[in-house]
This record gives sequence, structure tokens and C-alpha cells, in this order.
Amino acid sequence: MSALAPRTTLTSRDQLIAAAALLVLLLVVYVVQFDQGAISRSGMFMHELMHDGRHLLGIPCH
Repeated sequence: MSALAPRTTLTSRDQLIAAAALLVLLLVVYVVQFDQGAISRSGMFMHELMHDGRHLLGIPCH
């Protein structure tokens, strides 16, 4: 195999990182989608962040 050939198999470490990243992504989408003020009660910054996140994902919130 040439030194310039791309690696086509994922190591266990790569698979673990990918799984962890997917889990974090799903958690973030869940929190943004279903927050509706539960987490964002701590201040306007979090409320606006969650609100804008819902708009970004195309989730109705009004």
C-alpha cells in the first residue's frame, strides 16, 4: 500500500470518538428542541440561545 493511500478502516479509538460525538450532538439537539424554558430559566442569554437554536433547526417555537 502506498504512503499516500487513504486509510479506509476506523480504529476502535476512532469509532469511540465518533460515537461520543454523535451522542453529544443528539443530546444538544434534544435539549434545544425540548427546552421550552426548563434550562433557560437561568437568564436571558440561555433563553435566547435555545430560542435561536430552535429557529436554526426549523423547529416551531411560537
